[in-house]
Amino acid sequence: MNPRLTLASSVAGAVIVALDGTVLTLAQPTLQRDLGASFAQVQWTSTGYLIAVASLLVFAGRLGDRYGHHRVFGIGMLGFGAASAGIALAPGVGWVVGLRVVQGVFGALSQPATLGMLRAAYPPDRLRTPIAVRTAAIGVAAAAGPVVGGALVAGPGWRAVFLLNVVPALVFGVLALAVRPARTISPARLDVPGALLLAVTLACLVHALVALPGWGWTAAAATVTGAAFVRHERRTASPLLPPDVIGSAAVASALGMLVAASAALSGALFVGTFLLQGTLGLDPMRSALVSLPLALLMVLAAPSCAVLLRRAGARRTTVAAMTVLAVGILVLSRASATPALCVAFALVGAGFGTVMVAATHVVVREAAVESAGVAGGLQQTAMNLGPVLGVAAATALMGSGGGPELPLSVLAGVVLAGAALGRKLPGRPGPAIDDHGQSKDRTRVPGRR
Repeated sequence: MNPRLTLASSVAGAVIVALDGTVLTLAQPTLQRDLGASFAQVQWTSTGYLIAVASLLVFAGRLGDRYGHHRVFGIGMLGFGAASAGIALAPGVGWVVGLRVVQGVFGALSQPATLGMLRAAYPPDRLRTPIAVRTAAIGVAAAAGPVVGGALVAGPGWRAVFLLNVVPALVFGVLALAVRPARTISPARLDVPGALLLAVTLACLVHALVALPGWGWTAAAATVTGAAFVRHERRTASPLLPPDVIGSAAVASALGMLVAASAALSGALFVGTFLLQGTLGLDPMRSALVSLPLALLMVLAAPSCAVLLRRAGARRTTVAAMTVLAVGILVLSRASATPALCVAFALVGAGFGTVMVAATHVVVREAAVESAGVAGGLQQTAMNLGPVLGVAAATALMGSGGGPELPLSVLAGVVLAGAALGRKLPGRPGPAIDDHGQSKDRTRVPGRR
């Protein structure tokens, strides 16, 4: 694989999906008025997409392991672009919701492949910089999304928001499919029953969290199908989640840290919006400017984290970053003046950006090439479930009448608890390993069977 083209495709795929999510938020009120939709229908333009993505990420990663990440990525990008074009031409809100679900399916195909392609194209000891570049690009998309979305909605209208990513998605989809097909990377059979059980479990879990307080039946369904999935995985000869991935203490800890950090970030941003525009009385534009240091420091933290990983190792880097994130959230809970708010958002951005790069690096590096797609799917699942959990927890705590300080303090505690997982990560940069997960100096890699 051409490493530069692979990195460009990985970055483009991640940015297209990230930009789509951020610009949609600003387009929803205009979409509601234009199509005469109810608030619940507009909510489903986000909920339907999220359920489709979260439920299929791991299986999509397994498809990449089985048939090639470039191929699965290309199909995902082409489908994502076509669904976006269809939404831009949709005559009613029902079409928008349905096509957003379709868009989520193809988004799920493309996202694990963005990490699987990197794992296949770069040696494990050179993954730090590509992952940092990918994370920095996501930070830029998160910062530019509201600005671009606001300009498009104010100008051509909400339909232009969905046309924004059509051309780049189609271009990178065609480029990915033009790559010469590689041999089958993983000979393992596809675990379709396990994939269905996991998909239903995750879909019900996401719906239960988004639909609070009317979550009872979906939460029960998630519990039943989750137990059935665990039982199935223990008995099947070709499990969806390979033992070399889920059996690694480092991978499990890194995934837990990603869930905790992304939950705290999304929950803090949710509460921060009410804090800035409600308690402090700032208008939306000034609120956006005050929170701008978050995106800026997230972008700057990504390349810095690559250096920290090389010099200090994943354990020290992630624990320090989680501490910075928790301090930032605590400062936000007590800030009232603009300088203090800017410092708080800067600390949050620096901490989260560093954790995202470091933990993702551990997940991808520790996985063998044959399981890189599954590892990427698990990383993406963690990054999708975390925000849902964070917003659900913040909503419940805000409803208790305690004000913004209570949920922000609880979220900071979640981050500090997640920092304890860093003890399972490598304490210093390990020996270089080859593409089969074996150490080049013939020693075993800790945590690998």
